[in-house]
Amino acid sequence: MLSPALVSPFAMLLNPESVIQAMEHSERLAHLHSRVYRPLDKPLIPKGLAVDLAEFDHLVDEAVEILEALDEDAAEGDSPLIC
Repeated sequence: MLSPALVSPFAMLLNPESVIQAMEHSERLAHLHSRVYRPLDKPLIPKGLAVDLAEFDHLVDEAVEILEALDEDAAEGDSPLIC
């Protein structure tokens, strides 16, 4: 049976030594299997495949300029380029 000091969460806050002692002597906790997971040790995306940010920004800017030019041509009545 647990002592009254270990039953109440508020009593545990006031007496952490008794909580630590109960954890160290607990058979149920001793039988638990533990594993250490380190999901952040290896990057998910290799660095070799990373695109240079300046190059990516340049490609996006070019695509926006092309779309704006197509919109202007469509507004003027010119037929858009169809492939």
